[in-house]
Amino acid sequence: MLIQVRLGLRPLEQLRGAVADVRSGLRERVPDAQPSEVQPLATELNALLVQNATNLERARRHVSNLAHGLKTPLATLAIALQKQPSGSTDLHDLVVLMDRRIRHHLGRARSAALGGPVRSRTAVASRVTDLALVLGKVNADKQIAFVNHIPSELSVACEQQDIDEMLGNVLENAFSWCRSEVVVGSSENGRDVVIVIDDDGPGLSPEQMSQAMQAGRRLDESAPGFGFGLSITRELAELYGGSLTLDRSSLGGLRAAIRLPSAGLA
Repeated sequence: MLIQVRLGLRPLEQLRGAVADVRSGLRERVPDAQPSEVQPLATELNALLVQNATNLERARRHVSNLAHGLKTPLATLAIALQKQPSGSTDLHDLVVLMDRRIRHHLGRARSAALGGPVRSRTAVASRVTDLALVLGKVNADKQIAFVNHIPSELSVACEQQDIDEMLGNVLENAFSWCRSEVVVGSSENGRDVVIVIDDDGPGLSPEQMSQAMQAGRRLDESAPGFGFGLSITRELAELYGGSLTLDRSSLGGLRAAIRLPSAGLA
Protein backbone atom coordinates (compact mmCIF):
# COMPACT_ATOMS: atom_id res chain seq x y z
CA MET A 1 0.00 0.00 0.00
CA LEU A 2 2.87 2.36 0.82
CA ILE A 3 4.41 1.76 -2.61
CA GLN A 4 1.06 2.30 -4.32
CA VAL A 5 0.50 5.58 -2.46
CA ARG A 6 3.98 6.84 -3.36
CA LEU A 7 3.55 5.87 -6.99
CA GLY A 8 0.10 7.45 -7.06
CA LEU A 9 1.35 10.74 -5.60
CA ARG A 10 4.43 10.97 -7.84
CA PRO A 11 2.60 12.95 -10.59
CA LEU A 12 1.50 15.50 -7.98
CA GLU A 13 5.07 15.82 -6.69
CA GLN A 14 6.33 16.41 -10.23
CA LEU A 15 3.60 19.00 -10.77
CA ARG A 16 4.55 20.69 -7.49
CA GLY A 17 8.16 20.92 -8.71
CA ALA A 18 7.00 22.45 -12.01
CA VAL A 19 4.91 25.05 -10.16
CA ALA A 20 7.94 25.87 -7.97
CA ASP A 21 10.01 26.38 -11.14
CA VAL A 22 7.37 28.77 -12.46
CA ARG A 23 7.41 30.75 -9.23
CA SER A 24 11.22 31.01 -9.25
CA GLY A 25 11.27 32.12 -12.90
CA LEU A 26 12.92 28.99 -14.35
CA ARG A 27 9.92 28.33 -16.61
CA GLU A 28 6.84 30.24 -17.75
CA ARG A 29 4.30 27.43 -17.48
CA VAL A 30 4.00 23.85 -16.28
CA PRO A 31 4.60 21.08 -18.86
CA ASP A 32 1.53 20.18 -20.92
CA ALA A 33 2.33 16.46 -20.94
CA GLN A 34 0.90 15.19 -17.65
CA PRO A 35 -0.73 11.93 -16.48
CA SER A 36 -4.46 11.87 -17.08
CA GLU A 37 -5.17 12.19 -13.35
CA VAL A 38 -3.56 15.64 -13.08
CA GLN A 39 -3.95 16.85 -16.68
CA PRO A 40 -7.06 18.99 -15.92
CA LEU A 41 -5.23 20.63 -13.00
CA ALA A 42 -2.18 21.40 -15.17
CA THR A 43 -4.42 22.86 -17.90
CA GLU A 44 -6.16 25.15 -15.40
CA LEU A 45 -2.81 26.23 -13.91
CA ASN A 46 -1.47 27.17 -17.34
CA ALA A 47 -4.64 29.08 -18.15
CA LEU A 48 -4.28 31.00 -14.88
CA LEU A 49 -0.63 31.78 -15.65
CA VAL A 50 -1.55 33.09 -19.10
CA GLN A 51 -4.29 35.28 -17.63
CA ASN A 52 -1.97 36.67 -14.95
CA ALA A 53 0.77 37.35 -17.50
CA THR A 54 -1.73 39.26 -19.66
CA ASN A 55 -2.89 41.32 -16.69
CA LEU A 56 0.72 41.97 -15.69
CA GLU A 57 1.62 43.19 -19.17
CA ARG A 58 -1.44 45.44 -19.22
CA ALA A 59 -0.41 46.95 -15.87
CA ARG A 60 3.13 47.53 -17.14
CA ARG A 61 1.78 49.35 -20.20
CA HIS A 62 -0.36 51.59 -18.02
CA VAL A 63 2.63 52.40 -15.83
CA SER A 64 4.81 53.10 -18.87
CA ASN A 65 2.17 55.37 -20.42
CA LEU A 66 1.77 57.23 -17.14
CA ALA A 67 5.52 57.73 -16.79
CA HIS A 68 5.81 58.94 -20.40
CA GLY A 69 2.90 61.35 -19.99
CA LEU A 70 4.39 62.93 -16.86
CA LYS A 71 8.05 63.11 -17.88
CA THR A 72 7.49 65.90 -20.43
CA PRO A 73 5.83 68.41 -18.08
CA LEU A 74 8.35 67.56 -15.38
CA ALA A 75 11.26 68.18 -17.74
CA THR A 76 9.64 71.45 -18.87
CA LEU A 77 9.41 72.62 -15.27
CA ALA A 78 13.03 71.66 -14.67
CA ILE A 79 14.14 73.71 -17.70
CA ALA A 80 12.06 76.67 -16.54
CA LEU A 81 13.67 76.35 -13.13
CA GLN A 82 17.11 76.81 -14.63
CA LYS A 83 15.99 80.17 -16.08
CA GLN A 84 14.64 81.51 -12.81
CA PRO A 85 16.47 84.28 -10.96
CA SER A 86 18.83 83.13 -8.24
CA GLY A 87 17.13 82.57 -4.91
CA SER A 88 13.70 81.69 -6.29
CA THR A 89 12.53 78.29 -5.03
CA ASP A 90 8.87 78.11 -6.13
CA LEU A 91 9.43 76.01 -9.24
CA HIS A 92 12.09 73.91 -7.58
CA ASP A 93 9.65 72.96 -4.82
CA LEU A 94 7.01 72.20 -7.47
CA VAL A 95 9.36 69.91 -9.41
CA VAL A 96 10.37 68.05 -6.24
CA LEU A 97 6.71 67.66 -5.21
CA MET A 98 5.69 66.37 -8.66
CA ASP A 99 8.61 63.96 -8.74
CA ARG A 100 7.77 62.63 -5.27
CA ARG A 101 4.14 62.03 -6.22
CA ILE A 102 5.05 60.43 -9.54
CA ARG A 103 7.53 58.06 -7.88
CA HIS A 104 5.00 57.22 -5.18
CA HIS A 105 2.22 56.23 -7.58
CA LEU A 106 4.52 54.50 -10.05
CA GLY A 107 6.03 52.59 -7.16
CA ARG A 108 2.59 51.41 -6.04
CA ALA A 109 1.71 50.37 -9.60
CA ARG A 110 4.98 48.50 -10.03
CA SER A 111 4.58 46.81 -6.65
CA ALA A 112 1.12 45.60 -7.63
CA ALA A 113 2.45 44.25 -10.93
CA LEU A 114 5.47 42.60 -9.36
CA GLY A 115 3.35 41.02 -6.65
CA GLY A 116 1.96 38.46 -9.09
CA PRO A 117 3.01 34.82 -9.27
CA VAL A 118 5.27 35.29 -12.30
CA ARG A 119 8.72 36.25 -11.09
CA SER A 120 11.01 38.16 -13.42
CA ARG A 121 14.50 36.99 -14.28
CA THR A 122 17.12 39.11 -16.08
CA ALA A 123 20.70 38.19 -16.95
CA VAL A 124 22.95 41.06 -15.84
CA ALA A 125 26.16 40.65 -17.86
CA SER A 126 24.53 41.01 -21.29
CA ARG A 127 22.62 44.14 -20.20
CA VAL A 128 25.83 45.73 -18.90
CA THR A 129 27.64 44.91 -22.15
CA ASP A 130 24.88 46.42 -24.32
CA LEU A 131 24.66 49.60 -22.24
CA ALA A 132 28.44 50.02 -22.18
CA LEU A 133 28.57 49.65 -25.97
CA VAL A 134 26.12 52.53 -26.40
CA LEU A 135 27.79 54.73 -23.79
CA GLY A 136 31.19 54.06 -25.32
CA LYS A 137 29.94 55.50 -28.61
CA VAL A 138 28.39 58.50 -26.84
CA ASN A 139 31.75 59.19 -25.16
CA ALA A 140 33.84 58.37 -28.21
CA ASP A 141 36.05 61.41 -27.58
CA LYS A 142 37.49 59.62 -24.53
CA GLN A 143 39.62 56.48 -24.66
CA ILE A 144 37.71 54.49 -22.05
CA ALA A 145 38.88 51.03 -21.02
CA PHE A 146 35.75 49.13 -20.00
CA VAL A 147 35.91 45.81 -18.11
CA ASN A 148 32.90 43.62 -17.30
CA HIS A 149 33.66 40.97 -14.65
CA ILE A 150 30.05 39.85 -14.16
CA PRO A 151 29.55 36.10 -14.86
CA SER A 152 27.41 35.51 -17.94
CA GLU A 153 25.06 33.17 -16.05
CA LEU A 154 24.31 35.58 -13.17
CA SER A 155 20.66 36.76 -13.04
CA VAL A 156 18.59 39.02 -10.80
CA ALA A 157 14.87 38.79 -9.99
CA CYS A 158 13.99 42.11 -11.65
CA GLU A 159 12.30 43.35 -14.79
CA GLN A 160 14.67 43.98 -17.71
CA GLN A 161 13.40 47.55 -18.24
CA ASP A 162 14.11 48.34 -14.57
CA ILE A 163 17.59 46.79 -14.78
CA ASP A 164 18.32 48.85 -17.89
CA GLU A 165 17.21 52.05 -16.14
CA MET A 166 19.20 51.38 -12.96
CA LEU A 167 22.39 50.27 -14.70
CA GLY A 168 21.99 52.91 -17.41
CA ASN A 169 21.84 55.77 -14.90
CA VAL A 170 24.89 54.58 -12.95
CA LEU A 171 26.96 53.63 -16.00
CA GLU A 172 26.16 56.94 -17.67
CA ASN A 173 27.62 58.77 -14.67
CA ALA A 174 30.69 56.51 -14.68
CA PHE A 175 31.37 57.01 -18.39
CA SER A 176 30.77 60.76 -18.14
CA TRP A 177 33.09 61.37 -15.19
CA CYS A 178 35.81 58.74 -15.60
CA ARG A 179 39.23 59.65 -16.92
CA SER A 180 39.99 56.44 -18.78
CA GLU A 181 38.63 53.38 -16.96
CA VAL A 182 35.28 51.86 -15.88
CA VAL A 183 35.09 48.44 -14.20
CA VAL A 184 31.90 46.50 -13.39
CA GLY A 185 31.86 43.51 -11.06
CA SER A 186 29.50 41.55 -8.85
CA SER A 187 29.41 39.53 -5.66
CA GLU A 188 26.94 37.22 -3.90
CA ASN A 189 25.55 38.32 -0.55
CA GLY A 190 23.17 35.65 0.75
CA ARG A 191 20.07 35.82 -1.45
CA ASP A 192 21.18 39.11 -3.00
CA VAL A 193 23.53 40.16 -5.77
CA VAL A 194 25.67 43.28 -5.43
CA ILE A 195 26.59 44.94 -8.75
CA VAL A 196 29.55 47.30 -8.35
CA ILE A 197 30.49 50.02 -10.86
CA ASP A 198 33.91 51.66 -10.35
CA ASP A 199 35.45 54.58 -12.26
CA ASP A 200 38.74 56.48 -12.03
CA GLY A 201 37.19 59.96 -12.14
CA PRO A 202 37.40 62.73 -9.53
CA GLY A 203 34.90 61.00 -7.21
CA LEU A 204 32.70 62.69 -4.61
CA SER A 205 33.07 63.76 -1.02
CA PRO A 206 30.79 62.11 1.59
CA GLU A 207 28.62 65.23 1.63
CA GLN A 208 28.36 65.24 -2.17
CA MET A 209 27.43 61.54 -2.17
CA SER A 210 24.50 62.29 0.13
CA GLN A 211 23.38 65.22 -2.05
CA ALA A 212 23.70 63.18 -5.25
CA MET A 213 21.04 60.73 -4.00
CA GLN A 214 18.43 63.50 -3.62
CA ALA A 215 15.98 64.06 -6.48
CA GLY A 216 16.68 67.19 -8.48
CA ARG A 217 20.14 67.82 -6.99
CA ARG A 218 22.88 68.38 -9.57
CA LEU A 219 26.45 68.70 -8.35
CA ASP A 220 27.65 70.15 -11.68
CA GLU A 221 25.27 72.68 -13.21
CA SER A 222 27.31 72.77 -16.42
CA ALA A 223 26.50 69.14 -17.19
CA PRO A 224 23.24 68.24 -18.97
CA GLY A 225 20.40 66.58 -17.06
CA PHE A 226 18.00 67.32 -14.24
CA GLY A 227 19.52 65.36 -11.35
CA PHE A 228 16.98 62.52 -11.05
CA GLY A 229 19.13 59.59 -12.26
CA LEU A 230 20.61 58.33 -8.98
CA SER A 231 17.42 58.97 -6.99
CA ILE A 232 15.42 56.96 -9.55
CA THR A 233 17.99 54.15 -9.38
CA ARG A 234 17.81 54.10 -5.58
CA GLU A 235 14.00 54.05 -5.57
CA LEU A 236 13.84 51.24 -8.14
CA ALA A 237 16.37 49.18 -6.17
CA GLU A 238 14.41 49.74 -2.94
CA LEU A 239 11.22 48.66 -4.74
CA TYR A 240 12.83 45.23 -5.19
CA GLY A 241 14.04 45.19 -1.57
CA GLY A 242 17.54 46.29 -2.55
CA SER A 243 19.61 49.44 -2.22
CA LEU A 244 22.03 51.85 -3.89
CA THR A 245 25.14 53.01 -2.04
CA LEU A 246 27.98 55.31 -3.06
CA ASP A 247 31.57 55.07 -1.85
CA ARG A 248 35.14 55.82 -2.83
CA SER A 249 36.45 53.52 -5.55
CA SER A 250 39.76 51.69 -5.45
CA LEU A 251 40.37 53.23 -8.87
CA GLY A 252 40.29 56.66 -7.25
CA GLY A 253 36.85 57.77 -8.42
CA LEU A 254 33.30 56.79 -7.44
CA ARG A 255 31.98 53.34 -6.57
CA ALA A 256 28.24 52.70 -6.98
CA ALA A 257 26.93 49.43 -5.51
CA ILE A 258 23.43 48.22 -6.47
CA ARG A 259 22.07 45.41 -4.29
CA LEU A 260 19.24 43.38 -5.87
CA PRO A 261 17.55 40.01 -5.18
CA SER A 262 19.26 37.10 -6.87
CA ALA A 263 17.48 34.86 -9.33
CA GLY A 264 20.30 32.30 -9.17
CA LEU A 265 22.39 31.08 -12.05
CA ALA A 266 20.84 30.64 -15.48
